[in-house]
Amino acid sequence: MKNMIEVKNLRKEFKIYSSRSGLKGAFRDLFTRNYKIVPAVHDISLSIKPGEMVGYIGENGAGKSTTIKMLTGILTPTSGSIEVNGMNPHKEREQFVQSIGVVFGQRSQLWWDIAVQESFRLLKKVYKVSDEQYNEHMADVIKTLDIEKLLDKPVRKLSLGQRMRCELAAALIHNPPLLFLDEPTIGLDVLVKLKIRDFLKKINEKYNTTILLTTHDISDIEALCERVVMLDEGKVIYDGALRSLKEKWGEGKQLQFQFLELINISELDKVTEDLPVKWEQNEKEQVYVASLEDDDEMISQVIAKVVAAFKIKDIKINETSTEEIIRNIYEKGIV
Repeated sequence: MKNMIEVKNLRKEFKIYSSRSGLKGAFRDLFTRNYKIVPAVHDISLSIKPGEMVGYIGENGAGKSTTIKMLTGILTPTSGSIEVNGMNPHKEREQFVQSIGVVFGQRSQLWWDIAVQESFRLLKKVYKVSDEQYNEHMADVIKTLDIEKLLDKPVRKLSLGQRMRCELAAALIHNPPLLFLDEPTIGLDVLVKLKIRDFLKKINEKYNTTILLTTHDISDIEALCERVVMLDEGKVIYDGALRSLKEKWGEGKQLQFQFLELINISELDKVTEDLPVKWEQNEKEQVYVASLEDDDEMISQVIAKVVAAFKIKDIKINETSTEEIIRNIYEKGIV
């Protein structure tokens, strides 16, 4: 099966100009300017199969949006090769854009002063979608995204959550096999996020739509993507299963205890002295936390010893969150 996205040694460099100080420096800048070459994307190679939902993550300035712009044909690479849906995005531009959908969280493809449905009709003409195809496909999209009541409203009168649902619908008017989402849930409330996530899962299952998602909201990645690609300073530092990332870099588990009586943390240390457990106390909430390896046998032993020695009000078992794992990777450079 041919890959939907095939990228080899992709690189994008920008010229960054600097101004000289003073009147004399400004005059010299009229004739010659100082600049340096900065690589925004540094020799990335990437393959994505049809139907995959991939999370593309990284800190601000890591090169995520620059990559998306090259994959969608907005930017021309400095070097390397790109093939998306069997085409070169910036060389076969007109044909290529018919096969992709793009949603940029901070940019709109809807016309600001006209009704949403009028924007949809204009985009239908742009993408040369027949009435039959439009009615069959968009009826389902509109219903699933719950935007029927918004169609006759001007875009400028929509809330952010309403507009983003309409933006997503607009990107899917021609039912593209590939969807690029750049921060699609930025600033949205929980209910709208859940609607968008459910919708993306449905179109992926129904049409086998390939989705590349960039976001700072790790919960979006956990809800939608089995695979993540992590970027740092323009380079791929991890490409693999989200589950493997957790297994490899998750730093054990935490047992959270609440007791019926006040106890001293030294008593807990004594009860579990023969086990590799580190105890901490949250005095404000009267919670005691045991940090230990992710080992079922050891977890059972700790719980058994503590339950036998003290009266328990509540127990919770927490694993290291994906967000915390990713933060540790960037802060400590452990990949």
